[in-house]
Amino acid sequence: MRGKVFIIGLGLIGGSLALSIKRSHSESIIIGFDINHEQSRLAGMLGIVDEIVPGIVEGASEADLILIAAPVQETERIIHILKDCNLKEDVIISDAGSTKKEIVAFARTLKSRGITFIGGHPMAGSHKSGVTAAKSLLFENAFYLLTPDDHISASDIEKLKKWLSGTKAKFLTISPEEHDYVTGIVSHFPHIVAASLVHQAEITSRTQMLIPRLAAGGFRDITRIASSSPAMWRDILLQNKNVLLQLMEEWLNEMEKVKTLLDEGNSAGIYEYFSQAKRFRDELPQKEKGAIPAFYDLFVEVPDYPGVISEITGYLAEEEISITNIRILETREEIYGILVISFQTEADRERAINCIEKYSSYETTIGL
Repeated sequence: MRGKVFIIGLGLIGGSLALSIKRSHSESIIIGFDINHEQSRLAGMLGIVDEIVPGIVEGASEADLILIAAPVQETERIIHILKDCNLKEDVIISDAGSTKKEIVAFARTLKSRGITFIGGHPMAGSHKSGVTAAKSLLFENAFYLLTPDDHISASDIEKLKKWLSGTKAKFLTISPEEHDYVTGIVSHFPHIVAASLVHQAEITSRTQMLIPRLAAGGFRDITRIASSSPAMWRDILLQNKNVLLQLMEEWLNEMEKVKTLLDEGNSAGIYEYFSQAKRFRDELPQKEKGAIPAFYDLFVEVPDYPGVISEITGYLAEEEISITNIRILETREEIYGILVISFQTEADRERAINCIEKYSSYETTIGL
């Protein structure tokens, strides 16, 4: 497709959207803006965008597609600015926020001007942030949820999908209300639970000095999402307040069930509780990208001698395999390795397994 695409917000998501559009629509022109001037400079220097503009008004006037890749609270402010801009008659505006109901409702201010707004949520991310981490294939095989209002035509939805075809994402069209409920269950609420577990551990660590050391293993892994941006999650919780309050009530009821089973010493009931959870969890798709970015960890059992870590990373460097994180566990409870290496993709992890087997006899295993 020919035309101009204006991307507001040049971080990981905005930069990756720009790259995916450039790949599938090479004749288009990508215009970028970010309130962080360094991000804008880097986006231009790296060729992620073709032009940098000093403000929203300057970039919006000639755009055929406007993508807002900003925090949810900031998105409302941007929509308010766009409402008063001199825009093309057939422009399509979309966002990439994690909540949809309030944003789509706020965007109805554009309807009176005949401007098309289609809520969007590409459900992919990375352990890295910023425009330098942008990748054209970040969204490949990920779900990309579109939440159009009732008055949006099917042709405009298809036009947006065509613009975004380079993402190679799986598009699903649902209502803003359904979006906020399902993402509340599989993403927003789990982040609350993870943060709560960390708070509990932190309080306990004041009297139990072993907690920080023992939490370096599995506990650190299952609560990894608690390290997400506090500002982002503040905004998401406030935007999805009603859904999350409902889920909290349901969670309290669930915990009351477990408490009763434990209080009664109900052995069969406790077994069935974990058995049912295991069955459902084991049946979840393993290859799909979901609401929370997957963590591709590899556990490597290595001997304790100087230089072993540089030896392993040297093997990976030899095969040009990138890693996102590496650490040593102090406890081996329920895992086989002491060296944990994290990768951006499952393919990189598979290559790493083959690489380590090729150059050494160290045993590797992946988390399930």
